[in-house]
Amino acid sequence: MTREQQTPGLPGAHRPEQVDGLPFRLPVLRAARAVARAAALAAGLVGLVGLIRWITGVPTSVLPVGLAGMKANTAVGLIALGFSMFVTTRAQTRPWMLAAARAAAVLAALLGALTLVEYVTGANLGIDELLFQDRDRLAEAKGQPPGRMAPNTAVALVLAGAASVCAGASRISAWASQIPGLAVGALGVLRLYGAAYGVPELERFGAYIGIAPPTAVALVLLGAALFLARPREGLAGLLLNVGTTGALGRWLFVTVLIVPPLLGWAVLAGEDAEVFGPRLGTALLVFGHVAVFTSVIFVTLTVGRRVEVAHGRLAWQVRQNELLQAFLEHTPSVVFIKDLEGRFLEVNTKFEQAFSLPRSQALGRRDQDVLPSELARQSRASDLAVLAEGRPIQRQKTLALPGGPREFLSTRFPLNDASGKPYAVCGVYTDITERVAAEREVQRSHRRFLALLESAPDATLITDGSGTVVLANPQVRRLFGRTPGELVGTEVVGLVPVSRRRRHRALLGAYLRLRDPKPTVLDRELYGLRGDGSEFPVEVSVSSLQSEQETLVVLTVRDITERRRLEAERAQRYEQQRRIAYTLQHSLMGEPPRLAYLPCAYRYLASVQDPGVGGDWFDVIPLDERRTGVLIGDVMGRGLEAAAVMGQLRAASHALARAGAPPSGLMNSLDTFVSDLPDQLVTCVYLVLDQGRHEVTLCSAGHLPVIALPPDGPACRLGAPVGVPLGVNDLGGGVPFEEVTRPLPPGSALVLYTDGLIERPGTDIEVQVDVLTHTVDVALKGASADDPGSLDRAADRLIRTLITDTAAYDDDVTLLLVGVPGQDAPDADG
Repeated sequence: MTREQQTPGLPGAHRPEQVDGLPFRLPVLRAARAVARAAALAAGLVGLVGLIRWITGVPTSVLPVGLAGMKANTAVGLIALGFSMFVTTRAQTRPWMLAAARAAAVLAALLGALTLVEYVTGANLGIDELLFQDRDRLAEAKGQPPGRMAPNTAVALVLAGAASVCAGASRISAWASQIPGLAVGALGVLRLYGAAYGVPELERFGAYIGIAPPTAVALVLLGAALFLARPREGLAGLLLNVGTTGALGRWLFVTVLIVPPLLGWAVLAGEDAEVFGPRLGTALLVFGHVAVFTSVIFVTLTVGRRVEVAHGRLAWQVRQNELLQAFLEHTPSVVFIKDLEGRFLEVNTKFEQAFSLPRSQALGRRDQDVLPSELARQSRASDLAVLAEGRPIQRQKTLALPGGPREFLSTRFPLNDASGKPYAVCGVYTDITERVAAEREVQRSHRRFLALLESAPDATLITDGSGTVVLANPQVRRLFGRTPGELVGTEVVGLVPVSRRRRHRALLGAYLRLRDPKPTVLDRELYGLRGDGSEFPVEVSVSSLQSEQETLVVLTVRDITERRRLEAERAQRYEQQRRIAYTLQHSLMGEPPRLAYLPCAYRYLASVQDPGVGGDWFDVIPLDERRTGVLIGDVMGRGLEAAAVMGQLRAASHALARAGAPPSGLMNSLDTFVSDLPDQLVTCVYLVLDQGRHEVTLCSAGHLPVIALPPDGPACRLGAPVGVPLGVNDLGGGVPFEEVTRPLPPGSALVLYTDGLIERPGTDIEVQVDVLTHTVDVALKGASADDPGSLDRAADRLIRTLITDTAAYDDDVTLLLVGVPGQDAPDADG
């Protein structure tokens, strides 16, 4: 059954159904089957009347005209065929009745076939008077066997019997019953034309007897029944469909059935009345056919044009329906259409998924038949409300679906016909569960944000891009002496002293112009203005907040008056401690002696993170008239403890050097001394310059290499074995300190330094030593080794090159440059 049949109340519910691409209307099909049954019944009745005449022996004179000519076998065949076709054309037939109908058809076909065999072979099979003896000797007088039916009747019975069997078999094409049916009807019509026009030659084959008039009528009825038995198929389908072919076919078929017989009768009547002769009659007959069929052609063309226009409109409507159906199937909303009684006429796929209800179970049923009772009651009430108001109604609803409760935005509206009268109600339900959940979360977040804003300990203001306050928390009253309501709608710079507003406005504008502004804390030279006109220092935390329309600025303001006071006190105490520590550092380090025969330059930079003290030290020790000891060291760590250890080591090393200890012996003694100190580690290098022998002896305890610049070559590392730092041997190392002697020509320069000069996080120390070596080569190249001013300038250049920002450096730096004068330099005496 088609969907149109399943949806009562929907306009167009009686739309044509499609069979093999041809459209049919159900009433037409039902009427065709009724006509077929009536024709079969009438044909059977004609045969029954003829058989009754044989049974009762009624005289021919009292019978209707022509009934006396119907043979007994013909009457039996017509009764059998009428019964067979009546049963075959019924909508519902029991199997035994269908078998009986086929047997009756086979009986009629067998009677006709045996009669034809008698005509062809000339034999008498004894079937002609098997039931009744023929008392009419007219046929016998003409040389025809008594009781034998006409040969054209026998042919008709054979064709009708075979066609009846095919009509009841759905697997056999309808053409197998319809074409023989037309042939049977044609045999009957031919006999009737012969009687109507007085042409006996149309009643019989040659000299054989002809078909009796009632037999001809019965054959016409049987032909109609056979043709209409299966009205949706074959030739009948072409004639009865509501499409263009059916309309044109019916016009032509009616014309063919009515016009030629009438024209022929009129021409014959004119000839019989001697109004015109046969030739003129023939011409008039031809002209009449041409005129009638020409008119029929134009009428048919008009009908065809109307059909084409209607077909175009129908195709457009079908396309619109297809688009609408595609929209319904692919829309993410639940869509349904119900008639005025609440029966579902159409639902989409989303409806099936949402309610877990197949479409076939929903269509044609009411809400209460397929939905939960409460949901069905609400749905029906909504339908009635829409019909009562006659306009769309939109609401937000929570529906308890099989998959759990869901939020929907429902829209119901009436569907009106051309007269404006509603005939159905359409509902569109859009699932907004996620959106509602998001909105609720936004509302909760907004409430949490307001609660957080109001509970914040600091005054918080939110401004738009122009600096106008849009929101403030209650803490602004405590800080500025103004309520949040007073501040909303005013410029935030109104909370700044007048003399400072220009700077504050510029800072806010610069922040807003940033492409990706990050949260920032500002506390330098920022001041707030209280309601009484007093100023106070503030710290402002600035961050951006992206809203739907614009970027908002969040300002958290804190009074830092007490912090500024404490910072000033702490800075004062720090500076005092720094001066004390600096004095202690210089008193421990002391001033190296100024030796005329050994010019030198030094730099010491204290770390900015500590009170100016550390563990770096150096010393220049005169040993005799041509020998001088030079020492540089670094106590690991910073602070007063490292400075105290440095002071002890400087005093000990100075005493050991003056006592004549060689470099390795001095290192061993210092190592023993450091080992007695808890958790101390020291690097140190001690060298002895012998200007008489032009050589230098040195020993290193884990210290960085000494850089030498000869007068005739590039700067290089002064090669020497590097021992472990002082204090390591006490941990189980037991590594002896080695000293080495290297030539040192006059005019050379030596550079000694601590790790603070070259050590950087994430860099290779060896690479940094190479950088220092190259810088020494550039800074001292061409300078005089016996000129203290040249050494001093070179020291400044090294510091500037290797330390870019001395004010922010976080390590102690010690640098010592020693020049070895030439041969004409003054000696130790003088």
